[in-house]
Amino acid sequence: MKKTALYSWHEQAGAKIIDFGGYLMPVQYAGIIAEHRAVRSTAGLFDVSHMGNFYVRGKRAKEFLQYMTTNDLNKAGDGQAQYNLLLYPNGGIVDDLIIYRIDSETFFLIVNASNTQKDFEWLQQHIGDFEGVVLEDHTERLSLIALQGPLALNVLSSVFPSVDVDALGSFEFCKTVFQGSELMIAKTGYTGEKGVELCLPNEIALPLWEALFEAGRECDIQPIGLGARDTLRLEMGYSLYGHEIDQDTNPLEARLKWVVKMKKGHFIGQEACQQVEENMTRGVAGFILDGRALPRQGFKVYNSDRQEIGWVCSGTHSPTLEEPVGTCNVVRQYIEPGTPILVGVRGGFHSGEITTLPFVRTSLN
Repeated sequence: MKKTALYSWHEQAGAKIIDFGGYLMPVQYAGIIAEHRAVRSTAGLFDVSHMGNFYVRGKRAKEFLQYMTTNDLNKAGDGQAQYNLLLYPNGGIVDDLIIYRIDSETFFLIVNASNTQKDFEWLQQHIGDFEGVVLEDHTERLSLIALQGPLALNVLSSVFPSVDVDALGSFEFCKTVFQGSELMIAKTGYTGEKGVELCLPNEIALPLWEALFEAGRECDIQPIGLGARDTLRLEMGYSLYGHEIDQDTNPLEARLKWVVKMKKGHFIGQEACQQVEENMTRGVAGFILDGRALPRQGFKVYNSDRQEIGWVCSGTHSPTLEEPVGTCNVVRQYIEPGTPILVGVRGGFHSGEITTLPFVRTSLN
């Protein structure tokens, strides 16, 4: 099992540790609900150093990534990041990722922890057609820290007073220095709140983590585990690999048509996406469940006549709404908000309703 550069801090803080993506990671400290509410009300700090990090370099680097991914990197300038997808030829999703354009010949990729090796091998498998392009895995050299919440940017400014955080737009990033080492600050996140994600060398991870905590002491900043990270992203309707998206799901079926730029030029999976676009049969939607029963991944979804129409992708008790919520993959005719559904929970049928996403309003929306 691998450990992040912050593992000892988590252990000393009394975190509950689990195996996630091959790393020993904190799933909770004070408790998922308390941590969730801290991010929604003030600020929280996440160690997400288990995520995979690659550099793609070379004169044909952008050309290579344009072929490998669905979004249009021509729309991203230096200092900008872009949400993107890797697809198989059949349209199934290899992974979702964020690509940071450092300059015209250098791109930095952050991928899901459980898919790091698979993604690297998938990219390496196709790189030979693009002479001079180099793929580098920096996962074990770098740490990733997410600072999220309505007061997150105030905390950041206390530690980095020379960085004009307000000048950074959504999905923009800049570089700065901490204790003599360069790091990257990106206006990105997975919670729906204001905040940033910081990418930095392992050796400064602990001193920066502690500096951010000290700066956030007045607003009662909290460490946040993977449990609350999941409930926060689900309240926003954000996709998680292995849940809303996977190798058997086309992005157009998963509310990700906006990431698939059909007219940008050829990319892997383009033909399959075109076929799905012409004949959409399924879709991912949000739902709210009546009562107290919790929907879990894989539970079956039925229409009001108790005919099976799909399955639950993700489900939880929303700490903000204080009721059960989830996402489901269902036959397309049932994805309209207001459509009544039933979810099979422990042998019974529990009534619910398809609803719009996100489930909650936040400091960003």
